[in-house]
Amino acid sequence: MTPEPFFFLAALLFSIALVGVVSRRNLFVIYMSIELMLTSTSLVLVIFSKVLGSADGSVMALLMIAVIAAEAALFLAMIIHLYRRNRTLDSEMCDELKQEANNA
Repeated sequence: MTPEPFFFLAALLFSIALVGVVSRRNLFVIYMSIELMLTSTSLVLVIFSKVLGSADGSVMALLMIAVIAAEAALFLAMIIHLYRRNRTLDSEMCDELKQEANNA
């Protein structure tokens, strides 16, 4: 089987995720879109690993999955904290940190 359909799938997943990041305001949907981007990137690494006959891409994909899991725990904790504080997950309401950084 040729790798082209898998590259097309990875590009399609990345494009859908990019639209989700750009067009949505809900922090959880933005987070899920970022995760989808990272997953499509892992898919490309595995495809290159298979095509080149090397395990380097697969090892990088496994390391990437470990980093994604750690990032997921941190990001979900931040989402829970922001929801408890603001009672919303709207990204427009969470710009207080940006304003505080500009004042410093």
